[in-house]
Amino acid sequence: MSELEAGEGDSLMEHHNNEQIEMSDELRDNGSAPKTTFNPRTGYNYADDSKEGLGCCGWLLTLFSWLLVFVTFPLSLCVCMKVVQEYERAVIFRLGRLLSGGAKGPGIFFVLPCIESYTKVDLRTVSFDVPPQEVLTKDSVTVSVDAVVYYRVSNATVSVANVENAHHSTRLLAQTTLRNVLGTKNLSEILSERETISNSMQSTLDDATDNWGIRVERVEIKDVRLPVQLQRAMAAEAEAAREARAKVIAAEGENDSARALKEAADVMAESPAALQLRYLQTLSTISSEKNSTIIFPLPIELISHFR
Repeated sequence: MSELEAGEGDSLMEHHNNEQIEMSDELRDNGSAPKTTFNPRTGYNYADDSKEGLGCCGWLLTLFSWLLVFVTFPLSLCVCMKVVQEYERAVIFRLGRLLSGGAKGPGIFFVLPCIESYTKVDLRTVSFDVPPQEVLTKDSVTVSVDAVVYYRVSNATVSVANVENAHHSTRLLAQTTLRNVLGTKNLSEILSERETISNSMQSTLDDATDNWGIRVERVEIKDVRLPVQLQRAMAAEAEAAREARAKVIAAEGENDSARALKEAADVMAESPAALQLRYLQTLSTISSEKNSTIIFPLPIELISHFR
């Protein structure tokens, strides 16, 4: 009974959360959402200029901040006016809570003194080298692999509010992902399927860092370093394979040449004049080289008459 009740409670909570998400989406689409909103997906209570969002104390501090701006005008503009570049965004916090409307920029924006603070986020693509990782492959071979990762911040607000240091977390996750992915591959697959491994790492990292506001654009395997003994063994194996292929090719050549000589001998046996012409051609070749010694072959049948 307790398990059944627990299951029913979980289903009711999930249904309630779904209803809250649908209601917040409908209110946002209709333009009637209150200025202080709660987003179940992110878990943020957005602060705004209304009493409902700030409370009495927050409202008094806001009025005091505006009064301070007017009293010290125009000197207050030097403190309150901020500028972010085209490739930057500013995430503003008022009394510790996010302002609705998302990150500000590019251009000029206004920050109230004492109660508001902001964090700049760079949206440009960042690249970093993954340190060499000692990986034990699926076929029990230890290799050292390093890679390079290209990523950028896709959501400035989430990258500031959801994780303490999005860049450092992405780098640590890239190292563990590299070891986990390569641990499921054989050495031959690591050496021959680098593009497939890079795509697998890119998709895994992109899914894991989506909640941090990070988009991984590309992952490349830079180098795969093998142990010295394994390199020597692979070199000896490759050399032996090349020697075996060379011997096979030489044997095939000798076989072809023997067949060609046999066919030539059969042709000469049918015509004795062909053998004489071949003999004269050989003498002509020897004489063109200006040799002092010329060897004349004598048929054995001719010597047998003198016995």
